[in-house]
Amino acid sequence: MPKMSLRKSIVLIAAAFVFGSALTALWFKWRGSMPRAQFGADDLSGGAESKGCAEFRDAASRLGQDGCVSGRVLRVYTSRAGNTFLDFCEDYRHCPFTSVVFAGDREKFGDLNALTGRLVSLQGKIVPYQGRAEIILRDPQQIRLIP
Repeated sequence: MPKMSLRKSIVLIAAAFVFGSALTALWFKWRGSMPRAQFGADDLSGGAESKGCAEFRDAASRLGQDGCVSGRVLRVYTSRAGNTFLDFCEDYRHCPFTSVVFAGDREKFGDLNALTGRLVSLQGKIVPYQGRAEIILRDPQQIRLIP
């Protein structure tokens, strides 16, 4: 097999790098994008605070009330039972707030993983669950993206 010249090797490596970078950029753009209508992003123009949202760390002060809780989704986790949790803390076990989409409602929501890293507000009844505040999400309209 004939040897490839150094120049051709450099050109091929550079082309592979450019192609890989372009694919990576497209993947991140796709991963971070979400249809705006899916989670009602257009309904929230001024941020959660102007709508009376509690920050997720303060959600427990509104237990038993219908309300709004805001925060950045750090992780979306689906259990073996099919329930999906939106985690707002690095360690969910020590987080003062959680939210869940039960398996029976999951198909209504589309790609919840697209919420990872996004600032959201969640609307619903704030209930106690295992020593923390929780909102059970049953409808995609309960989730709003915060611009």
